[in-house]
Amino acid sequence: MPLSDELKAFIVQRAHTLGFAQVGVARAEPLPAQGLLAWLHAGLHGGITYMDRDPDLRLDPRMLLPGAASVIVLSSNYYFPVEDKKDSARGIIARYARGDDYHTVLSAKLRQLVQEIRKHAPAAQTRIAVDSAPVLEKEWAHRSGIGWRGKHSCIISPPYGSWIFLSEIILDLELPADQPMEERCGSCRLCLDACPTGALIRPYVVDSRKCISAITQLKPDQPIPIEHQAAMGNHLFGCDLCQAICPWNQGQLPPTTEAGFSPRPYFTNPLLTDLAGWDEAQFLQRTSRSPIKKVKYAGFMRNVQVALRNGKQL
Repeated sequence: MPLSDELKAFIVQRAHTLGFAQVGVARAEPLPAQGLLAWLHAGLHGGITYMDRDPDLRLDPRMLLPGAASVIVLSSNYYFPVEDKKDSARGIIARYARGDDYHTVLSAKLRQLVQEIRKHAPAAQTRIAVDSAPVLEKEWAHRSGIGWRGKHSCIISPPYGSWIFLSEIILDLELPADQPMEERCGSCRLCLDACPTGALIRPYVVDSRKCISAITQLKPDQPIPIEHQAAMGNHLFGCDLCQAICPWNQGQLPPTTEAGFSPRPYFTNPLLTDLAGWDEAQFLQRTSRSPIKKVKYAGFMRNVQVALRNGKQL
């Protein structure tokens, strides 16, 4: 077996041991610029201002790691079988945000995996990314065979559906590349029709200015736009509407094995009136190690107040 094949097999084995669901490899090469630049120039990134910084870095991993030859993409399953109640008196928090912050959980695992890689290749240079570095992770996930890009823009990867986190290791060693997965959405447009704000303006393109997930994560000093408050309903942080309706996310999906992604009970079907009673100390205690803490107490309570008004509880 060639050394590159041997190293890849080792990486895959160790990644699975660490709890990653899938591993794929793509060649580190420049990505087409047209889609990203058109999205930015149209202002569709809205308040996600970091997307406007350093687009050249996002388009070429070799600018992030000189000598980069491979992009290792890893998926992590965060699905758990919990039924969300259709009750306007209860808040909705996106599934990904009900447990520990995936950035922290996966960064630790990536660092462990890099240590394992260096046991086989001590001189290897790497750069890790967990939805933080300027990496177009969905494009790399498609190129590496992890899944295909659904019309809601999320990566769909049977048997996990789109309930997956993505993370990457950019490596200066050439590994055998995997083949992209064929798109399987066909003529389905359930996700496009499910978005109450019309944020999915066409297949694969999201207008972040209208996206409920992005709106609930506006900075604490920013008000929720009046024109989107009613459509926000009882969403408090994030939104799963376009994913929840996807046929690939139905049925008996494998539950996550990562304890850190298990939902905290007070983030599943919480009564809005209970949340409205939290003081800042309670918020900080209950959002410790949670992605929700990014909106701070003021931002979370802003969202709770909008949800209470929408549910006619104010």
